[in-house]
Amino acid sequence: MAVYSAQQLHGLRIIVTGGGTGGHTYPALTTIQTLRARLAETGAAPDILWVGVEQGLEAKIARQEGLPFRAITTGKLRRSPTRQELWRNITDAFRIPIGVLQAMATVLRVRPHVVLSTGGYVSVPIGLAAWLARRPLVMHEQTLNLGLANRILALVATRVLLSHTSSLPNLSKRAQARAVVTGNPVRPDMLAGDPIAGRAAYRLEPHLPLVFVTGGAQGAVQVNQMVAEVLPEVLQRCQVLHQCGEYSLDQMQQVAAQLPPHLQARYRVVDYIHGQLPDVLAAADIVVARSGAGTVAELTALGRPAILIPLVPTSGDEQRQTARHLAAAGAARMLTGGDATGAALRAELLTLLDDAQRRHALAEAARRHGRPDAASAAVTELIDAARRG
Repeated sequence: MAVYSAQQLHGLRIIVTGGGTGGHTYPALTTIQTLRARLAETGAAPDILWVGVEQGLEAKIARQEGLPFRAITTGKLRRSPTRQELWRNITDAFRIPIGVLQAMATVLRVRPHVVLSTGGYVSVPIGLAAWLARRPLVMHEQTLNLGLANRILALVATRVLLSHTSSLPNLSKRAQARAVVTGNPVRPDMLAGDPIAGRAAYRLEPHLPLVFVTGGAQGAVQVNQMVAEVLPEVLQRCQVLHQCGEYSLDQMQQVAAQLPPHLQARYRVVDYIHGQLPDVLAAADIVVARSGAGTVAELTALGRPAILIPLVPTSGDEQRQTARHLAAAGAARMLTGGDATGAALRAELLTLLDDAQRRHALAEAARRHGRPDAASAAVTELIDAARRG
């Protein structure tokens, strides 16, 4: 921060765009929060406008955070449309130019010092408008493979921020020259969990190994079914805290009720974990999870031993590729395809529970892939782009 004066940072105007899913929305939010904290050290505050679609997650999050929000019209072009989606592709193709015109008007009115894009189809109109208006555009990619929106914006971005070094070959030579690997922004509170508080919140034993299972906020039916198969044997060695999602809560509570009485106290199942998630992750000895970009960023930043069960298929098969990348580096275990069975999960869990050294090796390898300073690095790139612009 010493290279930037308070005068340079005063009145910094930024447009943020990106959303549609949490994978695009939350990295943007974390970067905004980190930027605000950085500027507050100099007595400055950024002037931020978030641009997205009215029904998108980004609109909800922006309003929750008290951030000015402007909705634009836009459309999504599906790369492999079904028959039903083909007509939507046609209608959306006519909506995109309208969104670009609205985005252009917004950029010309706000005259931002820099634009931050975190992906999703909503980011394309504002990104192109920034380029046309000759405003610095900083885009961030969360996954190993660039999504279609970011493939377009990488051609015109001032700076291309990547979460993974292995994403570099997916860029053109020209875009590679403007790329920097920052990592995927992780909320600061995720890095400051209290393991004692995490166990206490769910009445867990302080000295018994803890396996935390999560399929994300919505849960994952496949993961839940695999866990149901392994509980009677695995609970002989550990305790399990299971975030199963609202859809599967009744089913998993029935599974819990059928456990032998002496094991029931070792299994805690909830639909969703709210503010205690940082504490739970800090307390977990092993995590069983999907391999979405945000989850992987958190687990590697924290250095947690993990068994990853990627959601297949996803756009670009990103979850399986991410899990495979970490597994090849010894930074996680992966179960996918025919290997994603209850028997395989049981074997992986029992092996890790019996071998503390192996858990430690996984944790250290994961930590080497983690970038807990990703949000700070992204903010530095934003400020530098604004200053140069």
